Amino acid sequence: MHKTVQLGLTVLIGAFGIFSCGAGAQKSTLKTSTTTAISTFNADSAYSFVERQTKFGPRVLNTKSHAECKDYMIDKMQAFGAKIIKQDCELKAWDGTKLSATNIIASYQPEKTKRILLCAHWDSRPWADQDSNPANWRIPIDGANDGASGVAVLMEVGRLLQAEATKGNLPAYGVDIVFLDAEDLGTPKFSKSEDNEDSWCLGTQFWAKEAKKIGYQAEFGILLDMVGGKAPNFMWDYYSMQYAPQVLQKVWSAAASLGYNSSFVAAQGGAITDDHLYVNRIANIPCIDIIDYNPGNGTGFVPYWHTTGDILKNIDKNSLKMVGETLLNIIFNS
Repeated sequence: MHKTVQLGLTVLIGAFGIFSCGAGAQKSTLKTSTTTAISTFNADSAYSFVERQTKFGPRVLNTKSHAECKDYMIDKMQAFGAKIIKQDCELKAWDGTKLSATNIIASYQPEKTKRILLCAHWDSRPWADQDSNPANWRIPIDGANDGASGVAVLMEVGRLLQAEATKGNLPAYGVDIVFLDAEDLGTPKFSKSEDNEDSWCLGTQFWAKEAKKIGYQAEFGILLDMVGGKAPNFMWDYYSMQYAPQVLQKVWSAAASLGYNSSFVAAQGGAITDDHLYVNRIANIPCIDIIDYNPGNGTGFVPYWHTTGDILKNIDKNSLKMVGETLLNIIFNS
């Protein structure tokens, strides 16, 4: 991830007229909920999942840390009652390096035809190529926010889905939680090669092609990326607006109903090359991206994006909680 292009206001309004009144005005379109699942999203638990991932070290493909973290996530999601599919694939990086990747698919109520897709990438960037010090450009990053935060929220969602199921509180839709691999190996800044959009999100491209091949379909999808930073600024990504405006409306309305308007900002952001783009383009599933977007920064993201500063101390439990509660509201009210 995540090449971002800032777009003009005219283009965005044309693609997104449905939101002319703002997310707050859409509050009545989605039921609010006080179910046990939503009220008990445990930010401490989610934070512990971030911490555990980072303790393995950078989750760079073809390394021991990557393999150990994969086994950890599979064991945890099985313990949380999910049916697991381990989707192994051989991929090629921008420079031809062979990559042994694994997408982890954790399904709840797999017998249900109508489904919701939730996803996040679990690998971390092999290069801190946005670091202010060029000497750090070839150092792998911890990816506490960029990768681990989204995974952690979804792991906590999985834990709560199991807990609610034991009480007979089942959502109307089946839920597929997909941890996507090989997202963050796009062409590095120090390379002389042109930054090819398709060098990013390699695991998702594979997953989407397979999903299309077997006829998998979800009613909608939600991608989480960089959702654990302090004072997050979640804006409407252009591709989310282009492919899935109704899903944006649903999610931002749910966040507004929970009082999270200040973080789920009802305004246009940039065009971000992220996993949701290929879920939309290839699998034809309307999917949005919840991602911390900073229009005032040159990259469009948090200052420590793709640097050695993407570490655990920058993770805010409150951010994990607001995203997790919003997802649970969606799951149990759709």
